[in-house]
Amino acid sequence: MSETKNFTGEEREAMKAAAAEKKTARSRAKKTPEERRAEGEAEVLAKIAELAEPDRTLATKLHELVGENAPHLVPRTYYGMPAWGKDGKVLCFFQPATKFKVRYATFGFETIANLDEGTVWPTSYAVTDLTDADLAFLAERIRLAAS
Repeated sequence: MSETKNFTGEEREAMKAAAAEKKTARSRAKKTPEERRAEGEAEVLAKIAELAEPDRTLATKLHELVGENAPHLVPRTYYGMPAWGKDGKVLCFFQPATKFKVRYATFGFETIANLDEGTVWPTSYAVTDLTDADLAFLAERIRLAAS
């Protein structure tokens, strides 16, 4: 892993992706919601296709899960990772384990997610597999977050 004084190569790549995404977002602002959705869908599917297994399978299942449980969320990328948002902001995202060479992938929620329950609540989940029970659990979290 190549490193500089402050950031790893993977972190630098994520920052470059974020800068490119901001540029894309500016050009998309002039397009119709349907065009934005179609472009975002294509980007997310392309990112998923680039992933190694098991991240590709996990990301595919999560993409389908978000689409089924929160169809109003718009697919997009977030630091080069598959994500889904509303009102131009990321609501949830999938961070592949291979992207940062870590032990497990994560499915996380950003601050716009409606997950506030009490004074402490989870905003990210480690994902190594997605059983039917896991999918049901995450479907409920997605519906709540997107409400």
